[in-house]
Amino acid sequence: MGLIKEFKEFAMRGNVMDMAVGVIIGGAFGKIVSSLVDDVLMPLIGMVTGGIDVSGLAYKVMLPNPMEGGEPLAGATLKYGAFIQNVIDFLIIAFCIFLMLKAINKLMPKKEEPAAPAGPTQEELLTEIRDLLKKK
Repeated sequence: MGLIKEFKEFAMRGNVMDMAVGVIIGGAFGKIVSSLVDDVLMPLIGMVTGGIDVSGLAYKVMLPNPMEGGEPLAGATLKYGAFIQNVIDFLIIAFCIFLMLKAINKLMPKKEEPAAPAGPTQEELLTEIRDLLKKK
């Protein structure tokens, strides 16, 4: 029973619950931004680039047949357009999160740091050094 109790305490900690909420909200936010990129920005980028659909860009790699005139043996499709679109998704999501955190930090009250304890002034330190040198 000790293991179950420990797990329950771990799972119900504030940090774990906060992280779970953050992951769920982050997933939903990611879908919103992906829709923004897929449905709004990429068509505009395609329009600017002459109707090119970036997500459809791909390069097909074929292994040649060693027999003369034979069909290629195998191939692979490198979908670099989808990769480019995912990179754009990531950059937009990262920028949106940056803006959100910046706004949240402005809304949060600033914590006043306690004043540093007043130490000796420069003049007091020099006087102390002088006195130590006189003793030698």
